[in-house]
Amino acid sequence: MEFFSENNTFLYTGDLRSKGYPLMGSPKYMIGSVLIYLTVLFSLKMIMKNRQPFELRGFLMIYNLIQVVGTFYMFYEFFTVAYLSNYSLTCEPVNYSNEELPLRMQHVHWLFFMSKLVDYIDTFVFALRKKDNQITLLHVFHHASIVPYSWVAAKYFPGGQSFFGCMLNSFVHTVMYSYYGLAALGPRVQKYLWWKRYITMIQLIQFISVIIHSFVNLFQPSCSFPKGFIVAYTIYSFVLLCLFLDFYFKSYSKKPASSSSASTKRVKSN
Repeated sequence: MEFFSENNTFLYTGDLRSKGYPLMGSPKYMIGSVLIYLTVLFSLKMIMKNRQPFELRGFLMIYNLIQVVGTFYMFYEFFTVAYLSNYSLTCEPVNYSNEELPLRMQHVHWLFFMSKLVDYIDTFVFALRKKDNQITLLHVFHHASIVPYSWVAAKYFPGGQSFFGCMLNSFVHTVMYSYYGLAALGPRVQKYLWWKRYITMIQLIQFISVIIHSFVNLFQPSCSFPKGFIVAYTIYSFVLLCLFLDFYFKSYSKKPASSSSASTKRVKSN
């Protein structure tokens, strides 16, 4: 296809430092991963239709522990590099130099993109456990749509204003995977996990913070960070905010008798 031809300079320009990183050379790999995600999900649901669900408790304990360590490391890197680089929250262009701190920021953006591919496992586990009520439109849309955003950020804008949303998302995922890691330990631990609804509240605060951060940048005419990316991400964050608000009110604005069933539902954040 001509669109994916290397003659298309728009697709193959960007941060030259990312050239040697896996899956960063062409958008076809990123798009292919989304198509594979949807295909595997559909296939697993068909395969499991007449089968007993898998428990996967041991796998979930290990998987969530790895996710906690990985997401916290990314949060630490985003925060530390931004702090040491004296990042501005109102206007911060991308530093494309080969100095130590800009290279660290570029690298953690690539890790962030790769982590979104790992997050596909969440949905596959739901399918294997036949938790179809958790494979919602919100869940699938979020997992499929965050991959293109994180790829674009890593390919073209690995740093500057884009660090903020990635940093908050990494923190939220650290909290979320900590919760689900503890929940995987079984009923003896689950009865103490009263803070499920507050994870969704943190997710909502995340989206509101990103939108405010983006709006501040949009009203800085002299800021050289690309406004088109900011506008696109603001719209994306607003869509997710609306979807998560809808989930929150449907899950937690119910009568006490039905609240216990709502608390067992799981949603993945940005």
